[in-house]
Amino acid sequence: MTVLNILITYHMAFLQGLRVTMELCLVIWTTGIILGITLGVVGANAPHSWGRFTRAMSFAFSAIPTLVVLFWLHYPAQAVFNVVIDPFYTASLTLSLVNIFGVGEMVRQAVRDFPRQYIIAGRVCGLSSRDLVTHIQLPILFRQLIPGLMVQQVGMLHATLFASLISVEEIFRVSQRINSTIYRPVEIYTALAFFFLAVCLPINLAAAYLKRRYTRDFSER
Repeated sequence: MTVLNILITYHMAFLQGLRVTMELCLVIWTTGIILGITLGVVGANAPHSWGRFTRAMSFAFSAIPTLVVLFWLHYPAQAVFNVVIDPFYTASLTLSLVNIFGVGEMVRQAVRDFPRQYIIAGRVCGLSSRDLVTHIQLPILFRQLIPGLMVQQVGMLHATLFASLISVEEIFRVSQRINSTIYRPVEIYTALAFFFLAVCLPINLAAAYLKRRYTRDFSER
């Protein structure tokens, strides 16, 4: 069977797996970006204790493999509290936490490193605090952050593959089940690779272009 034949024959299964993958991504991306940006802004402007907390959590999630956190929440944590939670929700929570603190630390650093001379220049020109934020800080921070945020979300899409290990029926687990039936690993995983290539490559290229075109090194002062 060719890749095309496999896709045609098992298109309903692939579409179902793709739907679960995109639902998982929607939860992870939405919570990660909204709560992560909020956490980062608060961490940059709040007392040092809160800033240290966000840095510590970001460091912890970067130090502990995501798979370990996922398995811990799915097996030991549920056994300790004597609950059974749908694996989709466990995967959503784990990956959302990783995304939230990853985005939060990225935003916190960008806000903290924002050049003070831009603010001083705006005040000299008579801009109000609101105008400083809307016309100077937000546009510059947006251009600085958007490439990194795009790459971060691509990484989180890749991380959804871990959900298959706790029985979430996303696209990778569906591919495994189909392969166990017909054993055509070359064709099946080639199709899967082309799917991720088609989704992730344009985002990475766009992020690289935006970074090259619009961002600057704040340390160059």
